[in-house]
Amino acid sequence: MKPTVTQARKPRAFTIIELLTVMSIIVILIGLMVPALNKVRRYARDVQQKAQFNAINAAVELFNNEFDGYPPSTAVDSMNQPYCGAMKLCEALMGQDLLGFHTSSVFRRDGLDAAGKLLLYPPNIDAMPPALRDNNLKARKGPFLQVENAKAWRMQDIYGTNVGPYLGTTFVLCDVYERPMQSAEKTGMPILYYKADTANSYHDPNFVQAMTPADSRGNIFNYWDNHALVQLGKPWQTAGTSGGAAAATHKMADPVRFYRNTRSTQVKTTMRPFRADTFILISAGWDGEYGTADDICNFDWRYNE
Repeated sequence: MKPTVTQARKPRAFTIIELLTVMSIIVILIGLMVPALNKVRRYARDVQQKAQFNAINAAVELFNNEFDGYPPSTAVDSMNQPYCGAMKLCEALMGQDLLGFHTSSVFRRDGLDAAGKLLLYPPNIDAMPPALRDNNLKARKGPFLQVENAKAWRMQDIYGTNVGPYLGTTFVLCDVYERPMQSAEKTGMPILYYKADTANSYHDPNFVQAMTPADSRGNIFNYWDNHALVQLGKPWQTAGTSGGAAAATHKMADPVRFYRNTRSTQVKTTMRPFRADTFILISAGWDGEYGTADDICNFDWRYNE
């Protein structure tokens, strides 16, 4: 009988063509998956933003119940100093130092009381005499949002040195669409806040040429409330370059766009805004630009170019 000889078989390697084919298939699959993953991420952020607005809505209503009125949103304070709606919203819900709203506040950007004598939000409250410190904190309400989740940032954290007419140390509430800013911080864009003037009855973009920060010409909402903030541009872009911060204005810098996109689609007989008896909130959305189709508001709306 002849012996059976088992021959060792050499392992067969992949050819270059086979490897290139597999790699091509993987690249194609990744190319198909990335847009889908981006859509999922964007949808998740939109849901997160709407949840943040629900929390802010509830917090503003708590403020309303406590003080029998919504926070003001005028473009300036009682001393005619630039202090916009987004800043007043943050003070009302968090206080200027995030320790709560002082009940003697009249929404002055310098943090003083109506007489201009008492500093309600001292820069170092722990340095105060214990009795004064305790009295100050007892006069606070809130914060109406958890500090850790409020996404409150100073203007200088968002815009760097380009804070326009505002104080760089002023806090605003930011949306959830965070990105690295020129300040080296990673923040969202400020949430715009507009209080409804229920004594008025119009929502007419034809009035914008005659409107001023102090006179909305009968419009329920005054676009001037945050206009100077919107005009600061896109803080993640570099000034002096094409499309840079110096030239990058938001589309909502056009006030007509503001009135078109806050107009209620349910009322057909006249021009009427959403939430005409309370307030509106606007996030710049995924692209970080106010006045575009991806903006998120505390109402359901349809984008109008």
